[in-house]
Amino acid sequence: MRELTDFYINGEWTKPHGSGQLDVINPATEESFAKISLGDGKDVEAAVQAARAAFESFSQTTREERLALLEKIVEVYQTRFGDLAEAITLEMGAPKKLAGAAQAGSGFAHFQTTIAVLKDFPFDEKRGNFDLVKEPIGVVGLITPWNWPINQIACKVAPALAAGCTMVLKPSEIAPVSAHIFAEILDAAGTPKGVFNLVNGTGPEVGAAISAHPEVDMVSFTGSTRAGVEVAKNAAPTVKRVAQELGGKSANIILDDADLQQAVTQGVIACMTNSGQSCNAPTRMLVPEAKMREAIAVAKACAEGIAPGAPDDEATAIGPVVSDVQWNKIQGLINKGIEEGAEVIAGGPGKPEGLERGYYVRPTVFANVSNDMTIAQEEVFGPVLTIIPYKTEDDAVAIANDTPYGLSAYVSSGDINHARKVANRLRAGQVHLNGASVDFNAPFGGYKQSGNGREWGSLGLEEFLETKAILRPAE
Repeated sequence: MRELTDFYINGEWTKPHGSGQLDVINPATEESFAKISLGDGKDVEAAVQAARAAFESFSQTTREERLALLEKIVEVYQTRFGDLAEAITLEMGAPKKLAGAAQAGSGFAHFQTTIAVLKDFPFDEKRGNFDLVKEPIGVVGLITPWNWPINQIACKVAPALAAGCTMVLKPSEIAPVSAHIFAEILDAAGTPKGVFNLVNGTGPEVGAAISAHPEVDMVSFTGSTRAGVEVAKNAAPTVKRVAQELGGKSANIILDDADLQQAVTQGVIACMTNSGQSCNAPTRMLVPEAKMREAIAVAKACAEGIAPGAPDDEATAIGPVVSDVQWNKIQGLINKGIEEGAEVIAGGPGKPEGLERGYYVRPTVFANVSNDMTIAQEEVFGPVLTIIPYKTEDDAVAIANDTPYGLSAYVSSGDINHARKVANRLRAGQVHLNGASVDFNAPFGGYKQSGNGREWGSLGLEEFLETKAILRPAE
């Protein structure tokens, strides 16, 4: 049992104010493997005051000083890479390969990307008779989820440090172990006292206290749309900036001229990766009506070839979902799909054969879904794909945009220019053409109820800056 009951405040591991604790459950075994403390408003107060005190000096550091800090963090991060990957496997069930290459790897990539951006970022530009100056926004509250724990921490912390901000992080209480290791990395890298602070706790307690605190100048939140609404409400009285990356129900349009076998296979795998627990997962596959039978056959074969298994096994494709709460929610939505008349062509309710222990879900594909069904409108956040037929290209675009979300979208075509024309019509913050992979410089964020603001790359750094105009007499 790992006892991770201290918080990291003002450069030291400190005892929490209250006595509340929480067991961290391994979703593959349903057993506790770590214990954390649950903070309260007084813990948040101590962390915010430490960040506020540190801001005066850290905000005045040079670009070179902040680059040196980020480079040292990268150096230490490399020595703890294996520890981070192991923690992510234990706390949220990511398979060993995914936990290393993608999960821990993405956190590392965000720091490398931020270093490259910071080297040439224009903090001070002369324009006409004024100087345009970009300055750190202040103390920032960072609230992160459990599904990509280090990815979401790093894509906030790295640009916040690059901007010269100080911060208070509340990681998910469901997956807090990797965050604890991350705090150790920043400590070992010599991050100045008070610049980075970590307080564990629940959203209604610690998250709300951070969002509402008058000394917090900005909140960056990643999580569900429901929780994001609460963050915005709590932040409103102090008129602080709120950046949010929320839910998604991403459409994957397979155009009539696409390689159907390749596009459907890529789409199924992308949907099921990380056990479907990605906000940008392509969960709605749109296929020409005339090609539905062929698409169903490909999707069925692909899904049935994805075997859930123990996440510490190198051969495992997908592990369990994160918790019993999540498992029950997914089962409820699978049953709702059946009740509403969708056709199950792979998977279905219950646990995979031989995996009675652990929060495992059968990779499930529904066919002949209509876009008004619950499974086509609500974010399942599990390995569940819906295949929706469309008549015309205009019909496909209309279906894709018929959602309260707008985080990501996907388009496949035999002609990249054709795919681009369709992408231009989609109301989503990111569109992947023909299976294009992640680019850590590309801005990540959504339209509509998928949030506001952008993360990653130069636009991710912009989110943590205020703009000042310094006017000069006319020359």
